[in-house]
Amino acid sequence: MRPSRPPTRLRGSVQRPETKARARALQLLYAWELSGGPTIETVVARVAVIYGGAPKGYDRGADLAAKAIAGLPEFDRRIADAAEHWRLERVGVVERNILRLALAELDEASTPSRVVIDEAVKLAHWFAGSRAPGFINGVLDTVARETGAL
Repeated sequence: MRPSRPPTRLRGSVQRPETKARARALQLLYAWELSGGPTIETVVARVAVIYGGAPKGYDRGADLAAKAIAGLPEFDRRIADAAEHWRLERVGVVERNILRLALAELDEASTPSRVVIDEAVKLAHWFAGSRAPGFINGVLDTVARETGAL
């Protein structure tokens, strides 16, 4: 079964390259988690086969996904601490990976915290359920305030 294509608004030229990279990173993390956690290189290769080659800019998406995987235990702990009354296992795969990506970017500190949070909320609007954007915003706001990023 061939995975569905990203939403049209991601394929057009309207989105910034960084936004597209974040969306690709989320897709890679999703595939990584559902595949049982192989290397990110393996996931990129599998996705490239499905789509007939890695799209331009995949390097940044793969880099973000790799950073999220590298910091996984720490990021998951921070998410669990900030997500009051939610066990990490109850958080959906998409939402969990959006949070991991955002924490990886917050740790890089090369993008303003508010931009990282806004972009994560945007991904939640595109790829997750109707309640996800508020949840994502709340968790990231808590984490950013605790770390002094906001």
